[in-house]
Amino acid sequence: MHSLSRNGPFLRLMAGRLITNAGDSLYYIAAMWLVYSLTGSSFYTGLAGFLTLLPGAFQFLAGPLVDRLSIRRVLVTTQVIQGVLVLAIPLAHYTGHLTVWFVLVVMPILSALNQLVYPAQIVALPRLVADDELVAANSAFSFAYQGVDFVFNAVGGLIVAFFGAVALFLADSVTFAAAALLFFSVRVPPAEDTTETTGSPVQNYLTDLREGIAALRNSPLFMLIVGAVVANFAFGGAFAVFPAYADTLGDSAAYGFLLASLSGGMLVGAIAASSVDHFPIGRLLVVSYAASGALWVAAILAPSLSLTVALIALASVPIGATNVLIMTLVQTGMPERLVGRVTSVLTSMATVATPLGALLGGAAADVYGTQPVMLATGASFLFVAFYVTALPTLRRLGPVGDVEFGVTAGAE
Repeated sequence: MHSLSRNGPFLRLMAGRLITNAGDSLYYIAAMWLVYSLTGSSFYTGLAGFLTLLPGAFQFLAGPLVDRLSIRRVLVTTQVIQGVLVLAIPLAHYTGHLTVWFVLVVMPILSALNQLVYPAQIVALPRLVADDELVAANSAFSFAYQGVDFVFNAVGGLIVAFFGAVALFLADSVTFAAAALLFFSVRVPPAEDTTETTGSPVQNYLTDLREGIAALRNSPLFMLIVGAVVANFAFGGAFAVFPAYADTLGDSAAYGFLLASLSGGMLVGAIAASSVDHFPIGRLLVVSYAASGALWVAAILAPSLSLTVALIALASVPIGATNVLIMTLVQTGMPERLVGRVTSVLTSMATVATPLGALLGGAAADVYGTQPVMLATGASFLFVAFYVTALPTLRRLGPVGDVEFGVTAGAE
């Protein structure tokens, strides 16, 4: 970690991640609360969650592009476009044209641009740091991500309560401009194991895409997708009803505190990941998701807001740690030139159920209330623990540094 503190390009990339994640947190909190305040309906917040999360299911399409395009150009361009888009919300408000449908159009466009940012950052890390620093680098990036979420989720609800959601969008545009400048200052070396291509751009793109899918299918990571789909389906529902659930516990401030507890727990888990990377990850997955499920259920049944916030934070700690370790598996177990497309395919397949969960969760909350939807998330974590336990290939996975996928760069 000490050498990372002297790595200028890594530090500037992480600073850019800090700032752009701050922007993401602000517009997501503001948009979800704005939709709820405009409609008073969990169905519409569920629809907003569905539209915002849906682009994540297509992140696999971004992988081949990220593996071949200039990482710096991808990062800078996406920040500039996002900065312009978030200004559309206050402009519509001040001209009297702000409607829920306007917000529902802007949110998925912003989310679609983010599908390029995440795999681009993941691809950049192995090119900027040594292999034995990857777990620490990923932990630092997760710390940046969750740390920003923790801070801005905590204050975001308060800012909305005092100044309104529209004001957040004005501040948000500044964060994207600052991130663009930082990303522009980072030079990311090209991949070392590049191969010559002779076909058309479309043929090369499709070949790269098929190669990424094949590499994932031939690794143990593929079996994790089933558990992730179930967990993410329920998690999407929870995110969709968070505004209405917070409304039953307090107000927009309660919304901010609940989101902050979730991010704060994941932040602690991300920091702890490098301390547990020597344990077999298969066993860690079982213990982590079992503990998270039990704590989440206890949080929703808790009699007070303060206890709910504390238990959700505790339930999120194991998830934060395992997320870091799983991503490190991709970076160390796959050939360098496949990391971008494998990351994007894995993310797409793992999150494909999240937008559907948001849509159905919001509709279910309007009929049955928010508590059953929130309880389903805890049950999904328990399912993942049982699922990994039932599959010897996953249960017996060793420490992340010892796992070898046996996938070659040219495997089909």
